[in-house]
Amino acid sequence: MTRVQTSLWFDGGVDEAAAFYVSLLPGSRILGRLPYVPTDNAPGDGPPAGESLTVDIELAGTRYTLLNGGPYFTLSEAVSIEVVVDSQAEVDRLWSAILENGGEPSQCGWCRDRWGLSWQIVPARLYELLEGPHAAAVTAEMLTQVKLDVARLEAAAGSD
Repeated sequence: MTRVQTSLWFDGGVDEAAAFYVSLLPGSRILGRLPYVPTDNAPGDGPPAGESLTVDIELAGTRYTLLNGGPYFTLSEAVSIEVVVDSQAEVDRLWSAILENGGEPSQCGWCRDRWGLSWQIVPARLYELLEGPHAAAVTAEMLTQVKLDVARLEAAAGSD
């Protein structure tokens, strides 16, 4: 069976990150962990004793592997997890959870968690408005926002 999933490179903290990520979204779970086992040909290159080398998770039906790979590569906004939600309340809840756990805001609905992983917290209503006749006005409004605000996006569209 062929399966596709995304692997994300971390410099430590994969167990804590996995627990946090699955707490964010209903229907999410930790699928398994692979402990780090040092070898003779790579004695000091792995994570600290007791930490996982990888943690496999499922976030609302999508699989990811969190790899405890060390400082060689870093996460950037070139890769993000987009979460499309049904309400402003869900935008607010997820945004707050990520920022309260050591994250930082970016722009246009993007934020980074404390491990450096970028998230896009997007209300489904944005995509509806972008398909309407006032898409340019909605886009212009979106570009002024940090956390996306449905009421402001709807106002820009003239309440399509």
